[in-house]
Amino acid sequence: MKGAFAGAVVVAALLVAGPVAVYAAPQTTTTTTPDSTLQKSIEKKIHDSSLKKYDVKVAVDNGVATLTGTVATEADRRKAAQLATMKGVARVDNRLIVDLDAGRAQGTTGKAAEKTKEGLNKAVDKSKEGIEKATDATKEGTAKAADKSAQGIAKAGEAITDVWIKARVKSKFVDEDVLKGSDIEVDVADHVVTLSGTVPSEAGRTRAVDEAKKVDGVRQVIDKMTIGPKK
Repeated sequence: MKGAFAGAVVVAALLVAGPVAVYAAPQTTTTTTPDSTLQKSIEKKIHDSSLKKYDVKVAVDNGVATLTGTVATEADRRKAAQLATMKGVARVDNRLIVDLDAGRAQGTTGKAAEKTKEGLNKAVDKSKEGIEKATDATKEGTAKAADKSAQGIAKAGEAITDVWIKARVKSKFVDEDVLKGSDIEVDVADHVVTLSGTVPSEAGRTRAVDEAKKVDGVRQVIDKMTIGPKK
């Protein structure tokens, strides 16, 4: 009887106290680092390392970092994977290719092309310069040769003939700027020089007459030249 009474007391006490509160354990939340942030972090680590000279590309998708491109050694390939391994990266998909020329490939091709282009341009300039100098030298040599030939004949003590005078007068007209485009005929008889044909200007006419008068043995210069284009 006493036992039944004690049980009733306990039940009554529970009813008076009300419902028992139940507390749930606090839930822990995990934050996921965005793929773009992970990609930038990996790229920075690679750029700040000895691998910056290689063409290593990084892509992160759902926490998986994919490495593509070329490196020079297997050690470089492993190092790239280690740099890509960080908090937030679930897995590293290392697709890097080992190529011994990788170290020279990046940044060298463009420079080599520029050097080649620069070298070709210099070679062309040198060729043009050489051609121009050769042309000038040939013209100058021709004039000097004619001049020396005429002078040599006179200095050798030979008589100054009409033939010699004609050659000498013609040599005077070579490489004269004001006589470019001229078509001057030279005739000599008894040391009298007759100039005919065309000259481009009055200045050209005057220069031709003056140069002819300077030749040794010339007694007179007859001007029959006209101003006009070369016929």
